[in-house]
Amino acid sequence: MKIDEYIPIVGEEAVEEVKRLGEDLKDRELLHINSTYVGGGVAELLKSLVPLMNDVGLKTEWKTILGDKEFFDITKSFHNALHGADIEITQGMMDKYLEVNLSNAEHLELSKDFIFVHDPQPAALIQFRKGGKWVWRCHIDISSPNRGVWDFLAKFVSKYDAVVVHLPDYKRPDLQRPQCVIPPSIDPLSEKNIDLPASYVEKVLRKYDLDPEMPIITQVSRFDRLKDPLGVLKAFELAKKGISTFDFRSLLDENTFAFDLFRTLKYRVSLQLVLVGGSATDDPEGEKVHYEVFKKAVSDRNVHVLMLPPDAHREINAIQRGSTILIQKSIKEGFGLTVTEGMWKGKPVIGGKTGGIKYQIIDGETGFLVSKISEAAERILYLIKNPKVRRSMGIKAKEHVRKNFLVTRHLRDYLKLMKEVQVK
Repeated sequence: MKIDEYIPIVGEEAVEEVKRLGEDLKDRELLHINSTYVGGGVAELLKSLVPLMNDVGLKTEWKTILGDKEFFDITKSFHNALHGADIEITQGMMDKYLEVNLSNAEHLELSKDFIFVHDPQPAALIQFRKGGKWVWRCHIDISSPNRGVWDFLAKFVSKYDAVVVHLPDYKRPDLQRPQCVIPPSIDPLSEKNIDLPASYVEKVLRKYDLDPEMPIITQVSRFDRLKDPLGVLKAFELAKKGISTFDFRSLLDENTFAFDLFRTLKYRVSLQLVLVGGSATDDPEGEKVHYEVFKKAVSDRNVHVLMLPPDAHREINAIQRGSTILIQKSIKEGFGLTVTEGMWKGKPVIGGKTGGIKYQIIDGETGFLVSKISEAAERILYLIKNPKVRRSMGIKAKEHVRKNFLVTRHLRDYLKLMKEVQVK
């Protein structure tokens, strides 16, 4: 992956700025550490950022920590607690967490110029630093955490040279370390975001028994309670009741009425819902939530609950592109890159009014923000009934992402941060 490949998308000026910053850091050694190579936004970000960092002159590596099921159960509890869940963290859990971090420190090469540690799972590795500048990159909302868990983790986070959060709201007033805001990004040239032929999109839809002629509402996310897949299902059911009374012939051009009559009849029958996600090695809760959602949805043939492999990026891309509306009705959300992906594909996105979603969606312009199931249903109905609004929102949404949330901007921000911490 080469930085010059992005010139047609973001322009030559933006790419040249990244190159200049890279030249200033040429041959510095950088190590990224997180908890998984596949599944979730962090892994997808690093898959794009690491080769680009190498291309602009840094000697960049990416390593993951090893842990057993007990460890990842504990760190999933930490994750939920940092989002504010009332979870009791025992001394045994803290001991296990430290034990796994110690074990990994013995096998990682920690003597680099820069080390970026991502999220809580490997945060305690800072105890074993061997020089260099250390950055803790937090990808979740820590604005109102469970105090017990935050106080435990803050002992390690406070040792880092800098802390990076997604949004200004996530800065910690009790953390006496430099904190900077760097929103995450998507890679427009990745398998998940590249343009796809219409024929391939239709092929994927039909593979999963989806009718390209009928409106499709899709949520792409891990099967996680904070993503509220059951709430999406309820909103869909409400919208379906409303859509059955609406006559879509009023939306059809008179010249195409005969051709679209059959489609009209099908539209009046139902919508389709797709809840699609993948598994991640650091999220043991996902399988259980997937089963709960599947049980609720199995009675409706127009609801499709798909657990796809972590590398099914092109198929997820096709499902998003073939959808009429995308939704991300999260209750809590660090940022919500599935929202970014949907907007990049020129789709209006209905998102939960939380975390990074409310910083991405301009309500009423690039999509809609909702707080209740009933609001989500109303917005689905509105967008289905107003195709011109859908198209207009989609155009604005893509441009908003191009200006703010692509990987080239993300890379630029990281390079600037490294230059700053290098001189301190």
